[in-house]
Amino acid sequence: LHLVALNFPLSGDMRADFQCFRQAQLAGLTSTYRAFLSSHLQDLATVVRKTDRHHLPVVNLQGETLFSNWESIFDGNGGQFNIHVPIYSFDGRNVMTDSSWPQKIIWHGSTANGIRLVSNYCEAWHTADMGAMGQASPLNTGKLLDQKVYSCNNQFIVLCIENSFVSDPQG
Repeated sequence: LHLVALNFPLSGDMRADFQCFRQAQLAGLTSTYRAFLSSHLQDLATVVRKTDRHHLPVVNLQGETLFSNWESIFDGNGGQFNIHVPIYSFDGRNVMTDSSWPQKIIWHGSTANGIRLVSNYCEAWHTADMGAMGQASPLNTGKLLDQKVYSCNNQFIVLCIENSFVSDPQG
């Protein structure tokens, strides 16, 4: 399962699932991508299909392993990953080093276990209001689910996860 960043940072008012779908298509990726966010409809932990949560590694665009599987992100340790394995955007830039993302923080709107935080997800990702709050994680902590609260007017990294892995029948 590929974990990929959108090509630009977004504030709390976003159509993230659509952006993930669109940018994956434009990058020539054939799988379906969803935002790495809890929403009013779904907890982050359940975004990936049940059948793919245990046996597939979570990798970057280059195929380097970030997590042994989807479930391991939500074991309560905040989604600890090796910060030396880059996270790339759909257009191939490393979000940790590229200046297009001045703040190395990702939105997620979730607890450390991937459950939605209704009070901290920018009104279901529909507001960039300075008074509204969103849960996010500074990537320099080496965690995808660190528990920090920021104003929704911030423009942060939004990650997308491949949520329907389709194996190549020719492969």
